[in-house]
Amino acid sequence: MTQNRFSVKAFARHRHGLTAVSLAALASLALTGCGSEVAGGAPQGTSAKNVDTRTSGPAQPSPEPPSPGQKAFEAMLATEVRTCPRPGGDPSVPPGASTGTEPVRSQAPRDTPATEPIRPASPHVTEPVRSLAPGETPPTDPIELGPPTGPAAELNRRDWCASVQHEYRILGALQKVAEPTPAKVRKALNGLGYIDEHIHGLQQDGRTTRFYLDLRESGGQLCEAGLAAGEVSDANPCVVPATGPFTVTSEDRP
Repeated sequence: MTQNRFSVKAFARHRHGLTAVSLAALASLALTGCGSEVAGGAPQGTSAKNVDTRTSGPAQPSPEPPSPGQKAFEAMLATEVRTCPRPGGDPSVPPGASTGTEPVRSQAPRDTPATEPIRPASPHVTEPVRSLAPGETPPTDPIELGPPTGPAAELNRRDWCASVQHEYRILGALQKVAEPTPAKVRKALNGLGYIDEHIHGLQQDGRTTRFYLDLRESGGQLCEAGLAAGEVSDANPCVVPATGPFTVTSEDRP
């Protein structure tokens, strides 16, 4: 603090001659010379808004960008559902039903070879067959089927449509794999664009290999349960939670 020095004795000698105005002026001069500070260490006269009171927290790590393989996988999923209904809470659809825009299981996609076997319209619901007695007239009333169950009841139209596309691709590749070991099946699936992070439960089952594919996208719940068995390979849709770890909650095991 800067001090203004003056003689106390001199002040005492002349105190009788000072007026009240002079005393006030001296007191003001002393305070100004001391350079008084306000609480908090800021010099007097400094605006509080000029004092930086911000505290910086730890820097938040930026999310890692998806790998090239993940980007290619997502692009493949988008290609397979380009003709399917848009996401947004579509109601579940029974097997074989169609809105007119998505393929049904009785139709093969455009890139399916003519020699590839065509899947039945519904592998999950079969129409009851009853033989007629001699002379009995066939019933004219429509046969009512029971409500769908399993993945057919839980998957929305977009997922069901996507499962058709994926199954034809998967079957076309697996039917060409002789002696389907897990290593051969993984290689065949990788060749279709299904990366290792989305292949689950790959294991040998006798002379066949079973596996699951995580095909969730746009809030969907689709997965595929596959059986690699050469010409009799099969794949069916299954259901997993829309988010979180891969856990199959419903399936029609091939």
